[in-house]
Amino acid sequence: MCNKNKLNFFTIVLSILSSFIGIQSDKNRKRDFANGKPYHFIIVGIIVTILFIISLYSLVKIILYLL
Repeated sequence: MCNKNKLNFFTIVLSILSSFIGIQSDKNRKRDFANGKPYHFIIVGIIVTILFIISLYSLVKIILYLL
């Protein structure tokens, strides 16, 4: 595997976010499977999910506090 084909952190995060909302292209999905390591995507996916849950919880708490 060449270094130019390795995925950097920013690319992995963008790939996770786009797949998280369902707009990832087939070309990017194939690139991720060919060049990425599964545990990178799993770790970033778990972190993004936790951050989403925390932000949603915080938003609800703020809205309920304001009412």
